[in-house]
Amino acid sequence: MASKGPLTFDSVLDLCRHRYRRIVLGTLVEDRRSVTIDDLTEVVLKYNHDTTIAAASENVRTDIRLSLHHVHLPKLASGGLITYDPERQFVEPTAQLDQVQSTLSTVLGAEPTLEPVLER
Repeated sequence: MASKGPLTFDSVLDLCRHRYRRIVLGTLVEDRRSVTIDDLTEVVLKYNHDTTIAAASENVRTDIRLSLHHVHLPKLASGGLITYDPERQFVEPTAQLDQVQSTLSTVLGAEPTLEPVLER
């Protein structure tokens, strides 16, 4: 269920608690377009595991995809920052994401290893 009304600062911090969610949000803020779960898996591999999708083992790719699908994308969707279609495995940013962009930029910018995500 999507969040009603504006998100509080604490809610944004909670949504940014896990690194995978920070990478997803950074990608969506920077790209401002819809992405697939495969796209997000590739970005997580690059920025969290410092590897490419071709170099990663099938187990690592599967673990990331399952984690995104079952945990992180539903949490971001329930917070109202994305819409996630699990059947099509498609993620879209929402207007709520635009509304909290300055807060997100501050939170994401505080983690130097995520700067490349924000500069893509």
